Amino acid sequence: MDEEQKKDDDILKRINPVDRAAILLLSLGEVDAASILRHLSPKEVHLVGASMAEMDQVEQREVSAVVRQFLREASLVTGLGVGSDGYIRNMLVSALGEDKANGLIDRILMGGNTAGLDTLKWMEARSVADLIRNEHPQIQAIVIAYLDPDHAADVLTFFDENVRLEVMMRVGGLDTVQPAALQELNDILERQFSGAASSQKQAMGGHKVAAEIMNNLDTTTEQSLMENIMSQDEDMGTKIQDLMFVFENLVELDDRAIQAILKEVATDQLLTAMKGASIDLKEKIFANMSSRAAELLKDDLEAKGPVRVSDVEIAQRDILGAARRLEESGEIVISASGEQML
Repeated sequence: MDEEQKKDDDILKRINPVDRAAILLLSLGEVDAASILRHLSPKEVHLVGASMAEMDQVEQREVSAVVRQFLREASLVTGLGVGSDGYIRNMLVSALGEDKANGLIDRILMGGNTAGLDTLKWMEARSVADLIRNEHPQIQAIVIAYLDPDHAADVLTFFDENVRLEVMMRVGGLDTVQPAALQELNDILERQFSGAASSQKQAMGGHKVAAEIMNNLDTTTEQSLMENIMSQDEDMGTKIQDLMFVFENLVELDDRAIQAILKEVATDQLLTAMKGASIDLKEKIFANMSSRAAELLKDDLEAKGPVRVSDVEIAQRDILGAARRLEESGEIVISASGEQML
């Protein structure tokens, strides 16, 4: 490793991956930035855009380090996930100013396919819940199965417990969706969105999708919903549970996987998540850091005061999200239960 890369690595340790992406986009022209953003999911635009909006002054050496890292890793593809058009519009105006943002907004929000179900991904969770609240549970299940897991989990929180149960049971039982069902859903959305229904069956839902949604619920809701699913259909509940990947499963990963995950996680995020970790998992994480970094983290953990359970759960879910993205990109391989695969 050359001296320049060592300096860059020292700088990048203080900048989390989302902020790095924001710095890179802000350093590009609006045409190039728009071209990149168009390939991100709604939540990815939300996260990166929010970071752009919060940035005040960025040192030149930080910009240089981020750009050089991007050039070194240009062959890699990374990801992040939900926001409404209104939020993104306001955020980009705040970040870039109204004149520059208007052209960028048009390219992002109007340049891609935002018809039908895809449009729901850009809506706030409460709005999606209100839109489908009075629809047939099967329609609700199709929508929930189509959304990103964390977005779907947020939508479910706006339903009563009995509705959540019925919808998740249907999500778990989904396999493919008939064209007529998609047509019915498009008819429901027709007044607000444009787009034609698919003429072929769509793979959607199933135990894995249900497990991913469950992973993104808060602990209390997840435990209650799982108990209800088990009472209704023990076989389905067991299959969903077997596919769930929780924070404590990280202890079962090998050292290389842990080290890869730690590179994607900001120190403050890790510190908060570890407040709710077992002793075994803490030791696993410490063992995969340099001695000095481990000692500093231990000191910070001891000094850190009480943390809200909700904040711990959010930090843990974000770290699990990083683990799943690494798995999707092929950098690490894990089973849903956390068992390392060969």
